[in-house]
Amino acid sequence: MAMKIVISDPKNGKTLQRELTEEQAENMYNCKIGEKIDGSKVGLEGYELEITGGSDFCGFPMRKDLDGSLRKKILAVSGIGLKKKDSGIRIRKTIAGNTIYEKTAQINVKVLKTGSEVLFEEKKEEAAEEKAE
Repeated sequence: MAMKIVISDPKNGKTLQRELTEEQAENMYNCKIGEKIDGSKVGLEGYELEITGGSDFCGFPMRKDLDGSLRKKILAVSGIGLKKKDSGIRIRKTIAGNTIYEKTAQINVKVLKTGSEVLFEEKKEEAAEEKAE
């Protein structure tokens, strides 16, 4: 199963998505939401990343306060995986745990420290060059 990683940079508000190789995905197993990881684990030398969330193979969102890697039904008032309709209403929702494992489909991370490789390039400059030609 292919695992994807969504990398976001809070400084400029841009994101990008990459697909991880089998080896890179295995390096991410047993990491939890909130952990800081070295970017070399996912092929980004010099970067420091923090895991902010993700989803499993069925699309259930991962939640930080639910330990383990399996899915559970919780009674939620607010937070991840819940759209609030009215105040005070509790809804039973299925949520994935906070640990990355083999069936995790997507991992969301944010950049804490940038490396030498440029991830978020300016597309405006490229578009201006094409128009000039």
